[in-house]
Amino acid sequence: MTQSDLLSSPKKYSSLDGAIKAIKEMKNDPLANAGTNIVISRGNPNAKLLIVGEAPGPQENIQGKPFVGKAGQLLDKILEAGNFDTEKDVYITNSVFRMPPGDEGSNFRKPNDTEIEYYRPFVFEIIRQVNPFIVLLTGNVASQSILGKTGITNLRGKWIQSQNIWIMPIFHPSYLLRNQSKAPGSPKSLMWDDIREVRRKYDELMAG
Repeated sequence: MTQSDLLSSPKKYSSLDGAIKAIKEMKNDPLANAGTNIVISRGNPNAKLLIVGEAPGPQENIQGKPFVGKAGQLLDKILEAGNFDTEKDVYITNSVFRMPPGDEGSNFRKPNDTEIEYYRPFVFEIIRQVNPFIVLLTGNVASQSILGKTGITNLRGKWIQSQNIWIMPIFHPSYLLRNQSKAPGSPKSLMWDDIREVRRKYDELMAG
């Protein structure tokens, strides 16, 4: 499945609620025995800006919502800097709906290819059900899930159109937390460029 399939494939479920119910009842979930909770989404399901994250971390696993830890708090600040209301203007989901357990004392790890592949049809279904104007992919995992590509440094900031959806990969907020410089050309500076471009495109599309 590629980005061209986002809307060209028919909806599998009659509603977003139906899709979420199916996710909660998944069969053969590779993380079913991981001892973690299913974390699907937060925000407004009628929003025209949809963000795809990576996978739940410890805080998301506890609270049952994506992007509520430090990276999520930074994401909200970035969105607010772009004049987006994080409750009204945005819907956020994940590429993988359970926290992959960590190895050798780590709390969690990045999802592997098998996990990304398993959850991908459900992520596509959420996008089809919400039917946003814009989809932002945070980092390599989300880009791999939706585009089948990694290499976020080269992918970020570039629009890809699929049917009526405009897709842009952006840095994951956790990457920005590890790179604090705001100098021109730094990840934070590039993220600011990207969110301003997202705002411009959003306003253009909302104006019809």
